[in-house]
Amino acid sequence: MILKTFRWAFAVTALGLAAGVLYDGWAAFGIVAILAVLEISLSFDNAVVNAGILKKMNAFWQKIFLTVGVLIAVFGMRLVFPVVIVAITAKLNPYDAVQLALTDKDRYQQLVTDAHPAIAAFGGMFLLMIFLDFIFEDRDIQWLRWIERPLAKLGKVDMLAVCIALIVLLITAFTFATHAHQHGGAHADKAQTVLISGIAGLITYMVVGGLSGYFENRLEDEEEREAAERSGGTGSPVKLAGQAAFFMFLYLEVLDASFSFDGVIGAFAITNDIVLMALGLGIGAMYVRSLTVYLVRQGTLDDYVYLEHGAHYAIGALAVILMVTIQYQINEIITGLVGVVLIGWSFWSSVRRNKQLGATEGATETDSVTVP
Repeated sequence: MILKTFRWAFAVTALGLAAGVLYDGWAAFGIVAILAVLEISLSFDNAVVNAGILKKMNAFWQKIFLTVGVLIAVFGMRLVFPVVIVAITAKLNPYDAVQLALTDKDRYQQLVTDAHPAIAAFGGMFLLMIFLDFIFEDRDIQWLRWIERPLAKLGKVDMLAVCIALIVLLITAFTFATHAHQHGGAHADKAQTVLISGIAGLITYMVVGGLSGYFENRLEDEEEREAAERSGGTGSPVKLAGQAAFFMFLYLEVLDASFSFDGVIGAFAITNDIVLMALGLGIGAMYVRSLTVYLVRQGTLDDYVYLEHGAHYAIGALAVILMVTIQYQINEIITGLVGVVLIGWSFWSSVRRNKQLGATEGATETDSVTVP
């Protein structure tokens, strides 16, 4: 099962490492390997959250996620995206931006670094909304009940998540503008960019997430109605499934893009060579994709029910880190460790829960047992 699910990831690893050696020798081999590990460590929580969404999609769309989705993730976000950012911020045409990336790597790195506030604001707001919507939802299974129970009650207030996200964005933009003003105003104009980018991230989440949720609900209603009527017709549900799956796929791609921001920016701490960056991050992205499908097919999220909670807490932490990095530098090791610790903790809590259920034979009370 593992070999079948990860076969493409293994193949891409071999090709990517070989391409690195051919491109710039054995030193490039090491850099590509380090970047791949960096991407995997930063994106493990991405795989868990993706699995929670992907399990609702049929086998066809899971294959689309592993084919077309991989092309978007590897080539779009890890190769094209940094070049597009440079082209926009430096007001260059795409060809000149590629030439700059290949011939003047230091200047290219500086331009991407200059664009970081806008990137972090967009991704941070998108991820923050995912976390807030999760934590404010009333759930039968709760991991950290002392946090989740009162927040679920607060979540009954309409638009609370949006209000909190906007407050965080305003505080971030105001802090950034104040700091820039105190230090000569070199980046004062970027405070407005941070605000606009953050609002764009919020709008993107609401549009894409709202559409996917809308079509998913329509599909579930249609399936329930057909089950009640015992109808043999298949026309309408297939069409609705296609719409729901498409917007879920779109939501997954935007989610992956938001997760990839920290990986792309963090990669510059290791190399400013766009070719090596694309190879290393692309290998890592393949493993994240394969891990997502593996979690779905093995039913891991059903067996270890707190994993999804841990992943969303990791998303919340990453959102905060992205917003903080607009003003302050945070080591990528810290970013990766936060996600690993939270997911590891949730996995351990899930194992304890399963042992308690087994010891008490309380299988019928699965949703009411929690780990202190």
